[in-house]
Amino acid sequence: MSIFEVRDDLYKVCLVGDGGVGKTAIVERFLGRGFASTYNLTIGTNICTHTVDVDGTRVKFQIWDLAGQQRFEFVRSTFYRGSHAIVMVFDVTNPNSLANLHKWKIEILQNLGKSHHDIPIILLGNKSDLQQKLLIDQDGISKFKDELKLEFHADSIAFMYTSALSGMNVEESFEALGLLLLKKRKPQIYIDKTPNNFEHLPNLPSSRPSKA
Repeated sequence: MSIFEVRDDLYKVCLVGDGGVGKTAIVERFLGRGFASTYNLTIGTNICTHTVDVDGTRVKFQIWDLAGQQRFEFVRSTFYRGSHAIVMVFDVTNPNSLANLHKWKIEILQNLGKSHHDIPIILLGNKSDLQQKLLIDQDGISKFKDELKLEFHADSIAFMYTSALSGMNVEESFEALGLLLLKKRKPQIYIDKTPNNFEHLPNLPSSRPSKA
């Protein structure tokens, strides 16, 4: 039985990525709580629910914000059970955070088993307000997307630049994820619907210093 045949009103979503990439900040922004300069360390996981409107349908997310530090790896395995989707987050100013998503990918595959074939994935490049410090290029992101497509048997992997500080693309990323989930749940209705990819950084006023 597909995981999408269990309940059609609640979708469990796991946020994964290294500690400090902004997962908790993204969740707080998505919940409408704004942005704080500091957040408490996530111990194990934080769980919350939030509902959004996607193409006229109410989609309720149960969001599991998983602790990113390696010392919590031993407790994370149980948190993946029953997941309907995965959000992978890296920090655009920290190349190691993208490279380490390979380890997260392996952890996800090991813990989801065969059900990973049904799992929609969205990749988020967070802290995109810090364009002047951007250290990750499109080629590295594209290669990882292709890797995810192959490993998870996906037609495509949606990618967005986000900023928990400004709110850029935070809500849009969950709306895109909601559309992917609806396509899994009701393919006959949403088969022609495709989420937008926001792969290019917008021209922010404070992005890169102008040349003299």
